[in-house]
Amino acid sequence: MLAKNMGTMDRLLRAIVGVALIAWALTGGPIWAWIGVVPLATAAMSSCPLYSILGINTCGAAKA
Repeated sequence: MLAKNMGTMDRLLRAIVGVALIAWALTGGPIWAWIGVVPLATAAMSSCPLYSILGINTCGAAKA
């Protein structure tokens, strides 16, 4: 399991962007709008693999 590395505001923004992109795709938007699944999934997991690679932690908790 990935360690949590996303704060509340980061998760909220990702969830909003993810839902908006998916809604756009469902209402006839471009096929690439399905990329909204990625920020929605990372928000749900509270963990971003790219943040782990880059050593970014926005949740304020100590790194494990």
